[in-house]
Amino acid sequence: MKRLILMRHAKTEPWNEGVKDRDRILTPRGHGDAEAVAVALQQYGWAPDRALISSSRRTRETWRHLSLVFPECEKVISDDLYLAGIPAIETQIAAQADAGTLIVIGHNPGLHELSGSILRQAGSDNHQAAMRLAAKFPTSAAALFEQEEDGPYVPVHFKLQTFIKPKSLA
Repeated sequence: MKRLILMRHAKTEPWNEGVKDRDRILTPRGHGDAEAVAVALQQYGWAPDRALISSSRRTRETWRHLSLVFPECEKVISDDLYLAGIPAIETQIAAQADAGTLIVIGHNPGLHELSGSILRQAGSDNHQAAMRLAAKFPTSAAALFEQEEDGPYVPVHFKLQTFIKPKSLA
């Protein structure tokens, strides 16, 4: 794996009684944000060849928008990514090491914590992106990491290249 994209699911309806958290759906804004981030990834030249997606409805709906832009991308749905923390996310990523560009679509706080951990270990040449990532990981945000050589997932080898937030795309 040479490139890693960590993306939080798009904006969802608030939790309310009678709706399981796992079944929450995207809001109209969420649908638009997911589309905008997919186009931005394409414009940056970051086409994933494999998508690792939490099994929740909101992550699968987010993926649907990206799959329209990246129809050749293979998808892997994982129950283990649902509300996962750093160790579980890293285990899932490591199992996909043969991907060239892997996108992980999941949840906070796990994705924000993992992104921050990779950033602290490997750094970034993009100071503004690093500051935005450290501050907040909002819905539909995507952290783009790259290592110089293809190889297994070793966090210290992945430098932050940029951080995409839907509000900054408008």
